[in-house]
Amino acid sequence: MIHYHGTPITPKAQILRMVGRHFCVSFAHPYDLKRCLEIGQSVMFDNGAFSMFTKGKATNWTEYYRWLAPVLAPPHWAVIPDVIDGSVDQQRELVQQWPQEYGHLGAPVWHLGLSIDWLLELCDRFPRVCFGSAGQYWNVGAPVWCQRMDEAFNALHRSQRQNTWIHGLRMLGQMDGGWPLASADSTNVAQNFKRDGGCAECKADRIDSVNPALWWEPRAIQQKLIA
Repeated sequence: MIHYHGTPITPKAQILRMVGRHFCVSFAHPYDLKRCLEIGQSVMFDNGAFSMFTKGKATNWTEYYRWLAPVLAPPHWAVIPDVIDGSVDQQRELVQQWPQEYGHLGAPVWHLGLSIDWLLELCDRFPRVCFGSAGQYWNVGAPVWCQRMDEAFNALHRSQRQNTWIHGLRMLGQMDGGWPLASADSTNVAQNFKRDGGCAECKADRIDSVNPALWWEPRAIQQKLIA
């Protein structure tokens, strides 16, 4: 699995020791972009919707596309704009607006609260799909969240779409759940390394040493939990 470490990571000396890692740079906090492109294996460009939503700020997708223009090329990729707690129609509109020239260097977000049919539609259209936690599934790792993840991977298995690259937004801490994520990101290193030994590289080592299951074993779904 590819582990994307969220930025910014300060001070500068700490991120420089993380040379060769994979990084996640958010449009809402782009301060380490140049450095990550110089020292990282690859960069995942996050659209910043989650950060803007939590701060009550509006998104500007035109500026996001302009920001991506000079840097979006393989092996890097970007998260297609999405609406936190939005409807399928709102998400579909943004997916359709994704610039054609960026093509499959963009990955749409399937929010766990939306329909499984929408997930399968995205998997048919894109080689990579992000799983996002919103609505009643906001708390990553909660019992109701885990059950929904089971439902999603059961559906991918049943419909023979298991080869879709699934990226877990904010899910680097869920490697022991049995879900075969191809990649995931988190800001765990950036937020916590100073109180966990003071070494960003050391914390990243511990996170990168853990990988999820390769394959999904279908699970029985119990009666729907209450969020």
